[in-house]
Amino acid sequence: MKAEEKRLEQARKREKDWKLWGCYVSERAWGTVREDYSADGAAWSYFPFEQAKSKAFRWNEDGIAGICDRRQRICFALSLWNGKDKFLKERLFGLGGNEGNHGEDVKEYYFYLDNTPTHSYMKFLYKYPQREFPYDKLHEENAKRDKTDAEYELLDTGIFDDNKYFDVFIEYAKAENDDICIKITAHNRGDEAAPLHVLPTVWFRNRWSWYEKSSKPQMKRARVKAHGLSAIELSEEKNGDYRLYCEGSSQLLFTENETNYEKIYNGGENKSKYVKDGINDFVVENKQDAINPDQTGTKAAAHYNFEISAHSSETIYLRLFSQPSAVSRQPFESYDEFIEDCENVFVQRIKEADEFYADIIPENLSDDANNVMRQSLAGMLWSKQFYHYVVKTWLEGDSTFPPPPKERLTGRNSEWTHLYNDDVLSMPDKWEYPWYAAWDLAFHCISLALVDSDFAKRQLILLLREWYMHPNGQIPAYEWAFSDVNPPVHAWAALRIYQIEAKRRGVADRDFLEKVFHKLLLNFTWWVNRKDEEGNNVFEGGFLGLDNIGVFDRNMKLPLGGHLEQSDGTSWMAMFCLNMLAIALELAKTDNVYEDVASKFFEHFVYISDAMNNVGNENTELWSERDGFYYDVLHLPDRRNIPIRLRSMVGLIPLFAVETLEEKSLETLPEFKKRTDWFIKNRPDLIDDIACLQASGEHGRRLLALVNPERLRRILRTMLAETEFLSDYGIRALSRHYKSNPYTIDVDGKNHVVEYEPGESRSGLFGGNSNWRGPVWFPVNFLLIESLQKFDFYLGEDFKVEFPTGSEKWMTLWEVSQELQKRLSNIFLKDNSGSRAVYGNIEKFQTDEHWHDYILFYEYFHGDKGCGLGASHQTGWTGLIAKMLQQTGEYEGEKGGRYVETADLKTADVEEPIE
Repeated sequence: MKAEEKRLEQARKREKDWKLWGCYVSERAWGTVREDYSADGAAWSYFPFEQAKSKAFRWNEDGIAGICDRRQRICFALSLWNGKDKFLKERLFGLGGNEGNHGEDVKEYYFYLDNTPTHSYMKFLYKYPQREFPYDKLHEENAKRDKTDAEYELLDTGIFDDNKYFDVFIEYAKAENDDICIKITAHNRGDEAAPLHVLPTVWFRNRWSWYEKSSKPQMKRARVKAHGLSAIELSEEKNGDYRLYCEGSSQLLFTENETNYEKIYNGGENKSKYVKDGINDFVVENKQDAINPDQTGTKAAAHYNFEISAHSSETIYLRLFSQPSAVSRQPFESYDEFIEDCENVFVQRIKEADEFYADIIPENLSDDANNVMRQSLAGMLWSKQFYHYVVKTWLEGDSTFPPPPKERLTGRNSEWTHLYNDDVLSMPDKWEYPWYAAWDLAFHCISLALVDSDFAKRQLILLLREWYMHPNGQIPAYEWAFSDVNPPVHAWAALRIYQIEAKRRGVADRDFLEKVFHKLLLNFTWWVNRKDEEGNNVFEGGFLGLDNIGVFDRNMKLPLGGHLEQSDGTSWMAMFCLNMLAIALELAKTDNVYEDVASKFFEHFVYISDAMNNVGNENTELWSERDGFYYDVLHLPDRRNIPIRLRSMVGLIPLFAVETLEEKSLETLPEFKKRTDWFIKNRPDLIDDIACLQASGEHGRRLLALVNPERLRRILRTMLAETEFLSDYGIRALSRHYKSNPYTIDVDGKNHVVEYEPGESRSGLFGGNSNWRGPVWFPVNFLLIESLQKFDFYLGEDFKVEFPTGSEKWMTLWEVSQELQKRLSNIFLKDNSGSRAVYGNIEKFQTDEHWHDYILFYEYFHGDKGCGLGASHQTGWTGLIAKMLQQTGEYEGEKGGRYVETADLKTADVEEPIE
């Protein structure tokens, strides 16, 4: 095994806790639900950015390129000052929808450049302007704009003109699991010398102000033997002592991580003379009494004051380690020994990171694709965060503070009092969404499984634990509203991770699959009982994560008192059935008890499939035979059913419900085969319009799918038309047809209109925080690609479709899946001119040598141009590009061989290594 693999194995076996420390510090803790104690639930305004430097956080900390231990007792992050800003740059700034932005997004430039799954090596880049940061200008200009205008970004202010900025790289390398070398390098990219204050900052998360039984830890200046080094000692009862060694004759500044009540609350009384913004006031405002002269506290920084020459750089080394870890090597005898030892650790860990990724990234990928894939995986790993939220405590308040407003006891998340979150979780985005989101996380785990399947598995299991999952079986959606309904994709993710790990390791983790399966039985029951209003197997799941995709706000009461029978809601449930069926059949290979429950999911699938074609036995189909497409149906109290004939992703989601079964596998499952044969023979009325094991396909395989081959052709004819869904950068969320022909429907005396919007949403409809009316989204594109591969696995090379529609060029479904992967990859990869579609017409990113190879993984992408939209750091599910590039590389490496992913797509039958 490679060195990083050995560390992963040691962590898995709990021989050494290599994941004790990691990049678990959020990039934003202000403006979140957890820190909101208002009556109206307006989190953004209750705790704004401007207060963050002075107000202690209750639930978790934030910082730039921050690290902490797993329970976030100790934090370390980077602070900077260019000599002109009004306050230290300790955290990242951004705007929300109520400030003129299209949605919450950071207005800074930073990049996740490298990371390993044990965080043995990490690299981060932050671009810091030399001029005063334009906070006011960003506020004012965005406030003037509406949804029809482009957002006003940091580059638009001219702050980076003439290259007057610093590239600040921060790197971490672990000598041991609790011994971390830190390297900070600041490059002046300008033509003139410029000042830069660098303040590596360490602090304790404030627990003592809220927990009566929590003793207050302490930092103090420590004695060091070597000249040219200084040190901070961190002492905390029960958790051992740490030291932070700092190179050079840096000035050590100490204060307390406690709220400045005098500043925040207009003359309130501070509990300590030295408060959270004491270091800021000392450096920026020259307040000499703002820091503790005794050099003790709960927050400290080493202060380096540089004048960096044009096109030059300065480097700082630090080292954070536990006292037990230091026994054999510390204290360092000299300054040179300290620097040399740190640099040796960096050289070794970088070499090991390269070796690790050489096994992950296909060697035949281009250098550019290699760079994109590695940065996407780095972004996935950097997006892990310590997440703390105890809903009962949050609702009731802390005994040391006044109680929260009474409105919160019946307000947001009040029915989730069992929820107790205190873990490291994968975030969609540590700035925009510094909290987990259930269906996002399922997609994260696919990419994470490439590098750390143990972490991916634990993430899925965690959301199903009794302190996460509601007693009624619902999986918490996300912090803003845990009761919202996300698509049920956890069974799919669990099966895919199981298969990916089996292929990579050669051993299948059936214990994991069984644990997940039993908990997901509860979640399936919740769906059946709560989201099928009339018991007709047609599901009304709410917005299901697709925001403004439809005519109506699907989370609200609909016109004339009706409700939507949702093609996507019903299809997600059909997919859920087939995923659970596939898991049950896999488990049945070693325990035939699971044949019975597999039969039950087969039965559920059949009835849901029938309902798609006959809503409530009223001869109203979600399938339109006339259009060859699936639609939502508005079901009114007078029993009228009105199809919403809008061609959107809603009508493509039925393709996700597809599984193939091997004939030889069926023969080893006699009880399951007997029941399925009975259905096929005795209930043709239920299965005639679906693919239900009736016919033998490629190599004798059988197909279970909502969509039979005839309907598949018709749907793909629409999906693969460039005038409809197919763009140069993937499949759009809404047909381009509506660009010049807006969809209009009148059901309550007024017109409801949907237009094609390939970019940001131009209205605030249904929240307006994202747009599903034309852009390309990675998660649903990924599921479409996998579905096409599964259909191809059954239908074989004889089944071909036009690609694009009308071109008279015919491809197998496998070839279509590869073309879609390439189009999605082309969002990030350089074209023939050296430009990247993701950056559109942003000249700095396209041509500047210090910008064009750093990749941002946006939330979604323009349906015509491919440029990034929404949140700029949602590596989360956009990190799926790593899996796509890996598949493309392996496929091309096989020189055109099909089914490189066969071991993933089939039910993995492995105890021996997979070839």
